[in-house]
Amino acid sequence: AVICIQHIYKLSGDVVKLWASAFGGEIKSIASKYSGSQLLQKKYKEYEKSVRIEEIDGAKLVKNVAQNMEEIFRKKAEATRRLVEAAEEAHLQHEENPDLQYEYFNAVLINEVDEDGNSVELGGEFLLEPNDHFNNLSVNLSLSVVQVPTNMYNKDPDIVNGVYWSEALNKIFVDNFKRDPTLIWQYFGSAKGFFRQYPGVKWHPDEHGVIAFDCRNRKWYIQAATSPKDVVILVDVSGSMKGLRLTIARQTVASILDTLGDDDFFNIIAYNQEIHYVEPCLNGTLVQADSPNKDHFKEHLDKLFAKGIGLLGNALTEAFTILNEINQTGRGSSCSQAIMLITDGATEMHDDVFAKYNWPERKVRIFPYLIGRESAFADNLKWMACANKGYFSQISTLADVQENVMRYLHVMSRPKVIDHEHDTVWTEAYVDSAQLGENKGPNPMTTVAMPVFSTKNETKNQGILLGVVGTDIPIQELMKTIPKHKLGIHGYAFAITSNGYILTHPDLRPLYQEGQKRKKPSYSSVDLSEVEWEDTEDVLRTAMVNRRTGTFSMEVKRTVDKGKRVLTMHNDYYYTDIKGTPFSVCVALSRGHGKYFFKGNVSLEAGLHDLEQPDVALADEWTYCNTDEHHEHRHLTQVQAIKLYMTSRKPHLRCDRELIQQVLFDAVVTAPLEAYWTGLALNKSENSDKGVEIAFLGTRTGLSRTNLFVVPEQLTNQDFLTAEDKEGVFNADHFPLWYKRAAEQVPGTFVYSIPFSSGGENKSVVLASTAIQLLDDRKSPIVAAVGIQMKLEFFQRKFWTASRQCNALDGKCTISCDNEDIKCYLIDNNGFILVSEDTSKTNLFFGEVEGAVMNKLLLMGSFKKINLYDYQALCKEYTGSSDSAHTLLDVSTLSSLNLVFMCAAQRAQRTMMVPCDTEYPAFVSERTIKETTGNTDCGGCIRTFVIQQIPSSNLFMVVVENKCDCSSAPPVTMEPIEIIYILFINQINISHNESLKCDRLKFQKDRRRPHTIPDFKLLYSFPIF
Repeated sequence: AVICIQHIYKLSGDVVKLWASAFGGEIKSIASKYSGSQLLQKKYKEYEKSVRIEEIDGAKLVKNVAQNMEEIFRKKAEATRRLVEAAEEAHLQHEENPDLQYEYFNAVLINEVDEDGNSVELGGEFLLEPNDHFNNLSVNLSLSVVQVPTNMYNKDPDIVNGVYWSEALNKIFVDNFKRDPTLIWQYFGSAKGFFRQYPGVKWHPDEHGVIAFDCRNRKWYIQAATSPKDVVILVDVSGSMKGLRLTIARQTVASILDTLGDDDFFNIIAYNQEIHYVEPCLNGTLVQADSPNKDHFKEHLDKLFAKGIGLLGNALTEAFTILNEINQTGRGSSCSQAIMLITDGATEMHDDVFAKYNWPERKVRIFPYLIGRESAFADNLKWMACANKGYFSQISTLADVQENVMRYLHVMSRPKVIDHEHDTVWTEAYVDSAQLGENKGPNPMTTVAMPVFSTKNETKNQGILLGVVGTDIPIQELMKTIPKHKLGIHGYAFAITSNGYILTHPDLRPLYQEGQKRKKPSYSSVDLSEVEWEDTEDVLRTAMVNRRTGTFSMEVKRTVDKGKRVLTMHNDYYYTDIKGTPFSVCVALSRGHGKYFFKGNVSLEAGLHDLEQPDVALADEWTYCNTDEHHEHRHLTQVQAIKLYMTSRKPHLRCDRELIQQVLFDAVVTAPLEAYWTGLALNKSENSDKGVEIAFLGTRTGLSRTNLFVVPEQLTNQDFLTAEDKEGVFNADHFPLWYKRAAEQVPGTFVYSIPFSSGGENKSVVLASTAIQLLDDRKSPIVAAVGIQMKLEFFQRKFWTASRQCNALDGKCTISCDNEDIKCYLIDNNGFILVSEDTSKTNLFFGEVEGAVMNKLLLMGSFKKINLYDYQALCKEYTGSSDSAHTLLDVSTLSSLNLVFMCAAQRAQRTMMVPCDTEYPAFVSERTIKETTGNTDCGGCIRTFVIQQIPSSNLFMVVVENKCDCSSAPPVTMEPIEIIYILFINQINISHNESLKCDRLKFQKDRRRPHTIPDFKLLYSFPIF
């Protein structure tokens, strides 16, 4: 053992360095040779004198992006306005006929036949053809279909009349699509409940034969139909409400909550002889009706129990007091106000309360919902509604809930109708499960919607809302307006709403994951502060919400490679508003090479020749030419579109000429690599063991080239450089991972890694890549990155061969990594193992395998730990837990709140995944430390280790003595820790932690209210029931 220790000490300055040097030289030689990096560097250098380097003007860039997005939104709004005009004219010309018989195409019944093979009623033959523009769904581009909710009679006279006159929209749907082929779904949601959708598509009921979709419950409908509102919901929990009545009451409350949107504010009060706030900490205030808050209240509804007597007067007084205070302080919607009263009866009219708080102005509407079949006290409730400009409804069964709740929307919409305000409404981003393609992932979208009013003279003053028209705008279409080549390798663009919610951001994770719908509160409720969390003062968020134009800078930590690696950089943010919408857009540019772009010139003939080579591909989601604007260009590839644009006199194509010129330049400069790689592949003496499988390159313009050194069937990793490898290819959000990581390496060095698999299986390959710089200074743009994919076994074999070398004259080495006295590892700059004697440890984090050594490396400064936060995480929840509610923390409060971190203990067999916030670490090596020797104490046994950087790489060799049992040393893991509150038995701690929970619920971030609110006089001056 003593001899072994002496050898280990020699390793620190001699043997390990020799091994590292031998391995580094061998592996760089392979990577350089097969990638062709030196050839590509030379080729770009040849153009160094003729190219022009420009610093990117972020302010100008974001202005152009905003204008491009504004143009898209304007076109969609115009299409929607044409639908409004056509719908109102069609209704004006139609005379209601209660006996009207009309066969229409029902979305569920089309192409259905009975037992005899005949078309069912309201079905009929309806031609459907797959269309890739509509997520590969089978659609009819000539006709629309009509969907009627399952709980409604599809031949009801009101519905039949509405369907009949709205047939006039078919012509406008088709015409809109011809004018703007980028349009997707167009529709009309009727106030009667039916939904007309273009293009026509077949709807399929769920496993219970039900289609629960009701257009009137959708956010776009509610926002377009009503003004922002403050709502207090009063729920009677007196003894008479026991049983089914309380169940119906809970469902009624939940349905009311579903009709509230992000511009609304609310609270729920249960009453008997006392006042009970459903969420006790929100005493005397209102909260924004965003999805997390609504879901929080829904979870509390099951805690309502009926007992005692109901003192409605006290509850009404409390509700009026809240609404009055909110109105005076301006903390609510600053628009309409309402009290929803859910009870089984009222013995008094409480006119004294109304006289004191609501008359004569009647600013607060009263909407009573009588629960149950009895009508003994209905008269008092009807009087309350009429005396306070509301609406009375009676709900006898659970099936009656939704239709009766919807009726209040008609009343709330009347100010808009009478004022004839065709306000354009834009929704938050959302994923509509009703319109997902079978084989496609989620396509987040925003909707532009406008209300449709009755313009008939006899009903004009009654304020009749006919419905809402709308069209969807895929977020993907907005992404196409962003010039990716101008953003640099780490740059990105994002947009937010007036509420601070993300419309699009590369770090926004959708609701759907691996084919399953994630249990997230809402796609639309991810706040900007939850992804740009380093902005703890909300400076950027506040400026964007208030639609300012300006700049902001901060250091950020960006995770890559499935969140396992972190890149630290300094970002400059440039932001402005998108005119005519409630949205703001921002461009983030990373300092250094990310702020510079260069322009080179080649002949058109040479550029097109090299661009059309079979080994060339262009970034799938980048827009070189917009082929969606005209139907005749839909079939064109980007290369074909570029050729048409550059060679035709009037191609009628909108293209990015600057990007095209630069991609042609890159095609010419990179063309010699095709012959170079082909020469290597044809040389039988090279790569005889097929260790190197692929060579690849990518350029700043989204151009890529690949060369296979083995036949496709023999590739170890079949996903690399395919659409399945989302982080490994150019897409709308980012450059490839191998490109991004290479750009952060010292020029001329390679970055090596084993790809992480989402499925957990080992990819058994190593990727090596390096960046190509134009100039030898910090202001030089990164013009390209090249790399290779090699077999993991080939790579590891090179390592073991190198670790058997020594300086002994007789060639007999006294120590090598084959010795049982030592353990040898090869780890990367983030601490992940690439080589270990135990192959099961490959790609694990080093701290999980050698916790004591990793801890010492952290103490010595060889590695540093970076704490990160994930506000879109999913955590396991055990259904047996006494408190299943999760409190979400905003990062800006982390420093000031005394938080307790813990993992939930298992209390039951069954688990479910729920939204949560987590803190987790990432690790990065310190670049200035090349070699280190250290010791760890494992229970009194001293264990020596050596860490040595591999030259020209991001790798480190770690050699550890194998003489001590360090299994008792705790591992250093990257496991996320959920941020939760622990409620202790001690009453002081309970009140303290509860107050933190309340602070989170009460806390309202800056938001901008809708710019149009109906005239106050109109809100309250016309007769209602």
